[in-house]
Amino acid sequence: MVFEGGCYCGAIRFRFEGEPKASVQCHCRECQYFTGGHPNIITALPDEGLAFTQGTPKTFARSDLDAPRTRLFCGDCGTSIATISPAFPGITLVKVGTPDDPSTFSADWAQYTIDAQPYHHRPDGDVPVFERAKAG
Repeated sequence: MVFEGGCYCGAIRFRFEGEPKASVQCHCRECQYFTGGHPNIITALPDEGLAFTQGTPKTFARSDLDAPRTRLFCGDCGTSIATISPAFPGITLVKVGTPDDPSTFSADWAQYTIDAQPYHHRPDGDVPVFERAKAG
């Protein structure tokens, strides 16, 4: 799979070539903060296939946590682009709204539905749903 994407204003661009490890819909409260109140839908991309081709994202990581996630975003328009988590070395969790064609992505599972709000859409059909993180 090959795709390109970027932020809303075009200052940050990236290209990915390879196979995503998974696409996940996360309803946890932390993700709700970063999406403005909705579930966060990400695709887990191996770092070796991902490159920023224009601009450099700004980063944010909480200083009060032992192993914080690092958030990547556009410093101009504020678009949330990706997350780097110590729990997933070698993987960047890219927000599926940032590829040029986000319609090709669908969630492999939904997690932390225990934190879901009444207005959150959950996947239909055969998509597994977990109250907390998917085990394994």
